Amino acid sequence: MSKAMHIKNISRAQDEITSKKASVKGAKMRQRYHFMAEEGWINDPNGLTFFRGKYHYFYQFNPYDSYWGAMHWGHAVSSDLLHWEYLPIALAPSEPYDNHERGGCFSGTSIEHDGKLYLFYTGTAKHGDEFAQTQCMAYSEDGLCFEKYDNNPVIAAPPGYDQANFRDPKVWKHGDYYYMLCGAKKDNLAKALIYKSKDLLEWEFMNVLFESRGEYGYMFECPDFFPMDDKYVLMFSPMGLHERTAVYLVGDMDYKTGKFIPTGTGEIDWGFDFYAAQSFLDGAGRRIVVAWANAWDWMPWWKDWGPTYQEDWCGAYNIPREVRMMPNHTLQFVPIKELEELRGEKQEYFDIKIQETPFSISGGDGVSFESKLVLDLEQTTAKRILLKLRCKGGKESLICLDLQKAEMTFDRNNSDGWSKGCSRSPLSLKNKTMLDIHIFSDQSSIEVFSSNYQNNHSCNVFASSEQNQNFVMAQEGEAVFKSIVSWGINSCMDR
Repeated sequence: MSKAMHIKNISRAQDEITSKKASVKGAKMRQRYHFMAEEGWINDPNGLTFFRGKYHYFYQFNPYDSYWGAMHWGHAVSSDLLHWEYLPIALAPSEPYDNHERGGCFSGTSIEHDGKLYLFYTGTAKHGDEFAQTQCMAYSEDGLCFEKYDNNPVIAAPPGYDQANFRDPKVWKHGDYYYMLCGAKKDNLAKALIYKSKDLLEWEFMNVLFESRGEYGYMFECPDFFPMDDKYVLMFSPMGLHERTAVYLVGDMDYKTGKFIPTGTGEIDWGFDFYAAQSFLDGAGRRIVVAWANAWDWMPWWKDWGPTYQEDWCGAYNIPREVRMMPNHTLQFVPIKELEELRGEKQEYFDIKIQETPFSISGGDGVSFESKLVLDLEQTTAKRILLKLRCKGGKESLICLDLQKAEMTFDRNNSDGWSKGCSRSPLSLKNKTMLDIHIFSDQSSIEVFSSNYQNNHSCNVFASSEQNQNFVMAQEGEAVFKSIVSWGINSCMDR
């Protein structure tokens, strides 16, 4: 009966997708090359993996509305991380441990074992007056149809921990054991708990892998953990840290004790729309990270879900990025090379001197484009460099590289008549002779990378297609650019 209910709920959700996807396809704010669901709401990426020669995205999905509700796991596959084939829903709420109407099948991970693909996710249920979260498992022989484990849940919150905040399992293998990391909350502080297993079925609690004493908030959402070179990296989205949404820590892991000791920290992205980042290894050995390009209502700049929910969809993912370790053990987050395949007509300029007169950097139609700029810091006298993007009719998104204050900001208060907020970050200039700037603009988002892909800002901007003018200019002096190159970006999503 339990299996039959899961199949029935998946079928019902598929019918909902079929009934809506044609009308959503032509919506004005649909992205052109960022991943989206066919319709409805998506948030966290889940279970990202490279399985049997294909990239798999699983994603938090509500097919019935364009805002958050009872979560399903959507599923899509790709051979290049650009063009996606949507598959039937992998998981739907169906059991007493995962069928809460304001919960469902929450976020998690995937792992291959004995030729099968296993999904680990957080089941959400209501027991009396309490909202309970537990860790559950499903498996598949073919990577397409998934069956929930009969003995779910496999892990419940330890005694003394908040049952309503125990979620987002990340599973990996090291040596002879499988390990699971979960976000948890105790005494109003964030904890990352580690478990181990020989067979993915029976799990033993090991330790608090890492914890906040207040400096990292009261909950780690979607923790991710992986080795890189001779170090380990812990990534999470902290709750309770105001504007910080995507933190990483680099450090050392001791598998005998289950303890992670950080030696450095940084931000994956300083923008308002980069959350719940998850990583995986692809067939070429690259560590790829993908995040949800949106925000929650408890965040300080939040307004509402934006114009897209009126079009019966909401949510997209940021462009995939390759994680690379620098010699000083800080991280780069480099847009994947495959994106170059989408480039259209090219415009390039060399040794350009710019003052207050705006210089056009548009590629393609000025909506879907990519631009790369290299600023010569030794010859530049300007105090500030301004990027005015998606402009028209008095509206613009303003990125400021303040060379005097060593600060970068992304101001979207005048972007579209709806968005608000100004994200900001320190701008590393010491001992540098050049400053790199890399822009990706799509129908409803702008992502700006600088400082060798270590200072990044991703923000949603719901600008009309008529807002297609893009400029760079200097203030209080002259800016000298070694090069400015722009391309249009061809659409690869079924919009």
